[in-house]
Formats: sequence, C-alpha cells, structure tokens
Amino acid sequence: MGTLIMISQFVLSLTILVVLHECGHFFPARWFKIRVEKFYLFFDPWFSLVKKKIGDTEYGIGWLPLGGYVKISGMVDESMDLEQLKQEPKPWEFRSKPAWQRLIIMVGGVFVNFMLGFFIFAMLLWKNGIEYVPIDQMKYGISVDSIGYSMGFRDGDQLVKVGDKQMDRFDTGLLIKTLLLDEKSKVQVLRNGELVTIDVPQELRSQLAKPEMKNMKPWGIRTPTVIDSIIVGSGAEKAGLKPGDQIISVNDSSASFAHEFFKMLKNKVNTEISLKITREADTLTILASTNENGTLGVYPKNPLMFLKTEKEEFNFLQSIPKGVSTGVDLLVTQLKAFKQMFAGNIAAKDSLGGFASIAKMFDTTWDWTSFWRMTAILSIILGFMNLLPIPGLDGGYVVFLMIEVISGRKVPDKIIEKATLVGFILLMALLLYANGLDVFRAFGK
Repeated sequence: MGTLIMISQFVLSLTILVVLHECGHFFPARWFKIRVEKFYLFFDPWFSLVKKKIGDTEYGIGWLPLGGYVKISGMVDESMDLEQLKQEPKPWEFRSKPAWQRLIIMVGGVFVNFMLGFFIFAMLLWKNGIEYVPIDQMKYGISVDSIGYSMGFRDGDQLVKVGDKQMDRFDTGLLIKTLLLDEKSKVQVLRNGELVTIDVPQELRSQLAKPEMKNMKPWGIRTPTVIDSIIVGSGAEKAGLKPGDQIISVNDSSASFAHEFFKMLKNKVNTEISLKITREADTLTILASTNENGTLGVYPKNPLMFLKTEKEEFNFLQSIPKGVSTGVDLLVTQLKAFKQMFAGNIAAKDSLGGFASIAKMFDTTWDWTSFWRMTAILSIILGFMNLLPIPGLDGGYVVFLMIEVISGRKVPDKIIEKATLVGFILLMALLLYANGLDVFRAFGK
C-alpha cells in the first residue's frame, strides 16, 4: 500500500507539472495567433489513450509517461514533422513570428515552473511556517551513524559551527549542503565541554551524494530510549514491557539512547535478550525475544517530545519573498551540484536517477504538506533542467533565438533540425542511463 501511495503521488505531481509547463507554451502561442496542433499529457507514439479535437487543437493523453508536449505549427521539435517546413511560412506559424514572440513562447514553460515552485513554497510557509529545534535545546547532543562516526563526529557532540556559519538550529540539510557543495570541510562541535574542530576529508564528503545516503542518518537528534507504544502480540508485549518504560541497557551494554538501542538489536533475529529498564522508581531486568525480523515490537517516543521546538511564522506578504528565496536557494544548490560534478567531487552516477528514484522522494503515506513541498522542488528542478542549453530542451531553442536576436539573422531550420535530432538522441540516452541506474540499484549492483 505504501508503494502504491508513493507512485500515486508521483503520477499526480508529474501530471500537474507537465500540464502547467505545457500551458506556459500553449497560451503565449495562442496570444500571438499561432496555431497549436496538439496539446498532450505524456507522449503518444503510434496511439493515444484519449484524444479530442477542439478547434485547431487536438487535446489528448498519451501512453508513454515521459512528460508531455505541445505541437506548435511551423516549429522544429521532437516530432520531426518536417513536411510543413518545406512550404512557405504561413501567418499562423511559429517561424513567421518575430524573434521576441518566439522567445516568450519558448521560456513560457520554464517561467511557469519557477513561478509554481515559488508560489507553493510561499503558501506552505504561510500555512505552516518553519518549525525547528534550536541547538541550545539539544541537551543530549547529536547521534551519529557509521558514516558520521567515520567523519569524526561522536554521540553527544553539540554542533556549533559548520564552515563559517554559526548553527542556531539543528539542520542536517545545511550540514550536507555546506560540506558537499560549499566545499567547507570544518565543523566545530562542543564535546565534553571543550571546543573540537572536525576536518572532514573530501572522500567522505563525497559520500553524502550517494543514493544509499537517503536511508542513513549521519547526524540525528539524540534522545533517551523511552517506549511510546508496543505492538500487540510482539516479543515486547509478551515480556511485559509497557509504554513509559525507559531502556537502560541490552545484554549489559548501554542502550540509554534510542539509536544505541536499535543498533544493539541489529542482526539479533529470534534471539532472547536481557533488558534493564526503569519503570517509575524501580529498576527491572526483563528477558524478551526478538522476532524473525530482529525487532522487539516497540516504538520509542518521538525525539521532539523531549525537546522544545520553536516556530518561525510568516504572514501572507512575508511568505512571498521567503518562498522566492527558498526556490532561488534550491536553484543555487543545483548549480553548485553541477559544479561539483564537473570538478569530479561528485560522481554523476550518484546524482542521477530515473523515475523510480524520483518516486521514492515521495512519502509512503499521503501527507499533503509533504506532497506539495516535493512538487515545488520538482517544479524548480524541471524548470532548471529545461533551461539547460541542450537542443531538444527549451534552453536549446532559447540559444538559437538569442543568436538570432543578437546577430539579426535567423539560424537555418536545417541546422535547428539536425541539432534537435542529436539533442533528442542524447536526452533519450541519458533517460535510459538514469533509469538503468535505478534497475542496478534495485538489485544491489
């Protein structure tokens, strides 16, 4: 069910983004009296699932969910319909219009993507604000996993500064961005009352870009192991554990903090373990057995139940510039990621992913706030990718139009045709490569 919900969110988000992106091309074309022959959600090679002609335009849904398109009369595009280009330009065709009008049409889709992303971010900020954990509220410090430990962090460290940025709130995104993309290697922490500077090597910082990092937590919020709820019929219930019990140790090894407890249970399948717990004023030793999955059947209390959070609120007018700055920051992050890839600090195969990778970015439970946040992120990324100067993408057409505007001479259709064909082949190869990576990752290759 979780996978179905995740896929459903991905399809709905993709549908919204594709339709609105194509509207960004469609409406300017109609405003400039250009005929739009087709408006399609998804591609329709050989046949379409649904189609209906209204006026001069055929509206439809294709069967190949690789995006969508509008077919504009007199324009060289991925359909490679070159017959009409052999005839004299008609007044209603794209090629007969001034360069400035054609430029507006081509940037329309990207413009809509950026505006949609900014708008969604703004509305989420207006509705929800930003809730965060202040660093000074993290009385137990941070927890670290294997990658965090290898970097030099230790359980209980209090974060002070990353690069030249003072940390006033717990923000793993800021840590990853600063270490990975801003090329800052030093993190200052307070450890046992002393300031310690951790210098993270480049090879370890590069690991933060790997796909498997999604399921890891280099840094987490360290909180006591207090049981919140117990699964009926589990080993925990049979052993007599109760909500509110605080686990101190597992097999006489300290497990006072939640991440330690779950680390202790790892690989203990169908195993009897000895738990030392505190219950009100009593200290008890309880024997309990894990199941075939190596779990006891307990859920710890949410870390935020131990810490005081703060919330940054925005009224409607404040949310607009904050939404724009959030989207711009995402764009800057994308540019920095490209820079790191070209510098060889991030492997392209670690950053690329196909439809499965994108779908996995959505939650397995339906949460509208999470859905819209993810849609805003994808909208900004889609706009950015379409703006790349690659023939076949909007950015490729923009390059040809800018050459025309600057030189006063139109780039010949034959050159645009060949460049578009090459660009389309490259894009399809990239698409196959990205989805192939998903397949290899699924099989652990």
